[in-house]
Amino acid sequence: MAREMIELSRPECLALLAASNFGRVVISAGRSQVPLIRPVSYGFDESSQSVVFRTLEGSKFHTLGRSASACFEIDGHDPENESGWSVIVIGPTERITRAADIDRIERLDVRTWPDGRRAHWMRIRTRTVSGRRLMPVADA
Repeated sequence: MAREMIELSRPECLALLAASNFGRVVISAGRSQVPLIRPVSYGFDESSQSVVFRTLEGSKFHTLGRSASACFEIDGHDPENESGWSVIVIGPTERITRAADIDRIERLDVRTWPDGRRAHWMRIRTRTVSGRRLMPVADA
């Protein structure tokens, strides 16, 4: 079966971000600036057009508060049809501290998998969003 790669529009990418809750954050950390990739449970805050997640004090992700930007990636696949999609976000990062913002994003019900209190909310704004879908093409 033939397949084709199609580019997803920004609205399609944002819809996939809103429908998912697990992805990977990529930052450059430390003096060596080696990329650090970590899985996170997240929510999509439509109001601020941001990916939001919690982190621990002192964690590598706490570095995000001092980073200029980060990448975030989600994907899905169908092994049977050898098809799938991915969405990548690149944008500025910041720690969320405003009470009104925290109240709003806590209603997203983002659940962290590891035990322990994740006291800090972080966000990656969706300045650049791209996505692609690999899908089967009907035989002509």
